[in-house]
Amino acid sequence: MDIPRIFNITESAHRIHNPFTPEKFATLGNALRLKPGDRVLDLGSGSGEMLCTWARDHGIIGTGIDMSSLFTEQAKQRAKELGVAHQVKFIHNDAAGYVSDENVDVAACVGATWIGGGVAGTLELLAKSLRTGGIILLGEPYWRQVPPTEDIAKQCLANSMSDFFSLPGLLASFGNLGYDVIEMVLANQDGWDRYEAAKWLTMRRWLEDNPDDELAEEIRSKLATEPERHATYTREYLGWGVFALMPQLKLQKT
Repeated sequence: MDIPRIFNITESAHRIHNPFTPEKFATLGNALRLKPGDRVLDLGSGSGEMLCTWARDHGIIGTGIDMSSLFTEQAKQRAKELGVAHQVKFIHNDAAGYVSDENVDVAACVGATWIGGGVAGTLELLAKSLRTGGIILLGEPYWRQVPPTEDIAKQCLANSMSDFFSLPGLLASFGNLGYDVIEMVLANQDGWDRYEAAKWLTMRRWLEDNPDDELAEEIRSKLATEPERHATYTREYLGWGVFALMPQLKLQKT
């Protein structure tokens, strides 16, 4: 069980596997008003940067689940580096369907809503691990500018324009699913650069070391085309953010 090998190659040097930066995760942790001892579940935890830095900065207790064996090992090493290995644990497993044995204060899926078949299914999954009064975190793309054509949407690595909402549309969709949006922190173009452009040096170094690998031609093609594609499409059209949600309150009528 693992993610496709190409992602383990292109993102092997990443600490964060989405357009967020360390500063954005710090902002998010402060915005959530995390307290020592808060329990955080992260489905699709990647290399563990969110849980590890929040354990260091806020004293949270965390569990991360990720299908990449490489990223899981990197997360464990990061926890040791930051001195928080006693506070966080990382499990190599399929996050789809994972429910915590103990209800958590924060249940997160930051950029991997495919585990629940989309936003609605992922919210339903995360809610199963959430304590009453807890917070769900969802990382999700949205259109900064709605692409004028389907071809441009596909150049942003979407299947079609209908894959994503505008930002107002995404916020409204959470309400339609029965959730209040209680915070949000949005990535910016610099964050996209750090996520996408950081792959290019990794790919170049990998090609130098693995010229005869079965994926060498695919990696070579990506290195030749991704900078222009990113600058033309993803950077201009696609936004990304982490949204903090709580189930809507049912107020009693007086």
